[in-house]
Amino acid sequence: MKPINKNKITIFFDGVCNLCNGLVDFILKRDKSGIFIFETIQSEYGQKILFEYDMNLNPMDTIVLIEGDKLYIKSKAIFRIINQLGGVWIVFLVFRIFPNSFNDYLYDVVSRNRYRIFGKRRHCRIIESASIKPEKYL
Repeated sequence: MKPINKNKITIFFDGVCNLCNGLVDFILKRDKSGIFIFETIQSEYGQKILFEYDMNLNPMDTIVLIEGDKLYIKSKAIFRIINQLGGVWIVFLVFRIFPNSFNDYLYDVVSRNRYRIFGKRRHCRIIESASIKPEKYL
């Protein structure tokens, strides 16, 4: 069953990726309104939700953002996050002037090399306080 909390934005991330975990920490520090909730892609719940959205890409290679009934991936997800964070970060929205295919290409280059450059954790991160609890939705 898809998330029912329409007032929150759910971010699915690679829980073993150091870059992805750094992004989560970055967002948590700046999310003053508490709009974001996080779930790892590797979790059973994350896999169920992404299956429901009929993801036909390797979700481990991308960030996935669900806002209401809409799903955003790659650069579009990043732009949605920046838009919600506001503040000085909106300066990065200037990159939306480039075609989505170009922004996604850059995203893919970073994604393919993220473990080599930033490293990888042994275990998947669990965010107890901010995580969606699967039993709420099953």
